[in-house]
Amino acid sequence: MDGATLYSIGELARRTGLTVKTIRFYSDRGIVAPAGRTPAGYRRYGPEAVARLALVRTLRQLGLGLDAIRQVVERELTLGAVAEQHAAALDVQIATLRLQRAVLTAVARREPSPEEMEHMHQLAQLSQAERRRLIDGFLDSVFDGLDDGPGRHAAARRSMTPGLPDNPTDEQIEAWVELAELTLDPDFRGRMRDAAEHHTADRPQGASTPPRPDVVAVARDLAAAAVESGIAPESPQADSVVRALTAACAGVLGRADDSEPHRWLLRRLEAANDPRRDRYFLLLAVINDWPAPDRLTPALDWSVTALRIRAAR
Repeated sequence: MDGATLYSIGELARRTGLTVKTIRFYSDRGIVAPAGRTPAGYRRYGPEAVARLALVRTLRQLGLGLDAIRQVVERELTLGAVAEQHAAALDVQIATLRLQRAVLTAVARREPSPEEMEHMHQLAQLSQAERRRLIDGFLDSVFDGLDDGPGRHAAARRSMTPGLPDNPTDEQIEAWVELAELTLDPDFRGRMRDAAEHHTADRPQGASTPPRPDVVAVARDLAAAAVESGIAPESPQADSVVRALTAACAGVLGRADDSEPHRWLLRRLEAANDPRRDRYFLLLAVINDWPAPDRLTPALDWSVTALRIRAAR
């Protein structure tokens, strides 16, 4: 076949696998121009139209728009430059779709109300600066105004700050939405503020650095060992654990281990025992790609139950 061969639009359709209507559409848009016309006005296309239409079909399958395709076939833009632009646009679309999928997955699992679903969607789409302002507002409500020594609250804030990466996984997006909802819960904010105030109050004035563990940390360590050993909080074997627990906590607070330590320590641990705290730090670990933290709730549940039983005797 020599270079003078011309194809009718029907012949071109058979060679390319495209419809006559599609080829006529591309021709009208100037993407594949006819090489000439017959005396009757019918379009005729040269052999190069076959290769051009194959390129156009591939670019369309990759999602490029007609304007970009025309610039490529007319060599106004290189194929590499257009591909780079399109890949960047696809990155934005993919990120949006992943956010939408994460929200829909959470909706399917939790079955929220329409209003709650809209709120979840809004949280998922916050910018980095908006996410930072939301978390700063939460941490301000927890720590502002507490006098706990220079740098201590700054370290605590850092340890509680999520940093959603630029290309988060679906799991990280879902974790962010749930964590953001937690930080906006007034009751959760209040409980975390109470915990921070108690933590500050547990430290004797002028305590040196590193600070001593507070009563919650003491209870966690002692009760966790009892839980792991299978000691039931109502059993006689728990008596020695409770005695060690109350004595150690009294020492942290600098008070005498009085005859009824169970009541004041019970109130303190009841205030600290909130499963939402464990959930917050687990979600934080997912978002920041940290190792999963140990749960505090089992040890506090054990301590609270053991203290209630003995306070009632």
